[in-house]
Amino acid sequence: MSKAVRLQKILADAGVASRRRAEELILQGRVTVNGQVVTAMGTKADPEKDHIKVDGRRIRRKPAGVWILLNKPKGVISSVRDPQGRTTVMDLVRSQGRLFHVGRLDYNSEGLLILTNDGELSKIVGAAGSRIPKVYEVKVRAVPSEESLNRLRAGIRLPDGTRLAGAGIRALRQSNNSWCEVTLTQGRNREIRRMFEAIGHPVLKLRRTRIGFLTDRGLPVGSYRPLARAEVEEFYRLAGVSPSETKK
Repeated sequence: MSKAVRLQKILADAGVASRRRAEELILQGRVTVNGQVVTAMGTKADPEKDHIKVDGRRIRRKPAGVWILLNKPKGVISSVRDPQGRTTVMDLVRSQGRLFHVGRLDYNSEGLLILTNDGELSKIVGAAGSRIPKVYEVKVRAVPSEESLNRLRAGIRLPDGTRLAGAGIRALRQSNNSWCEVTLTQGRNREIRRMFEAIGHPVLKLRRTRIGFLTDRGLPVGSYRPLARAEVEEFYRLAGVSPSETKK
């Protein structure tokens, strides 16, 4: 019986790249199956029988699962490598094999980030929406009015026309500036910074404190720990996927 599956899933499961990045590799003509360049999305292959290569290198059987929770410091790039030679998240962890980050935090932000070779987990955490919210503590300039915060809670249209969905926002403490807790169920590039800029209160500090049920409690900035298998399986459970489908 054929075990053919979509090519981008094979690459993601093998730890080559996230599924989205795997799709880019296919479109760029960098993937071959049995010696033939494949650029059509949706192409399937048998990971056990077919010879699959990326940039001329054979894709082997998927490695054992690696799941790491990192508390990223400010001034570190959410990337596997950086052409400018800046510190990346991979410089902070000791792990064999290729990993990729689930979601991202920009250079000036800190907080929780998952590093893994599990393409399915990346997809689950990224697409789970309200089932796996991301929570941030945000320091903004001055003190936003409740009216301004309500605009963000309801959803706001940015000056460039981008429409951002509503966010959960709770005021934490105030002095000359304000700290807010922000809960997102979607992920857009620099979303929190852009939404507060839109109401005239730019972000001064930003840290992600929770991903779903995972928190930064007991994990200092710059530190990391492996996720327990029970934690990985809980992500799958929240997404309605059988835990038996996690990597062994």
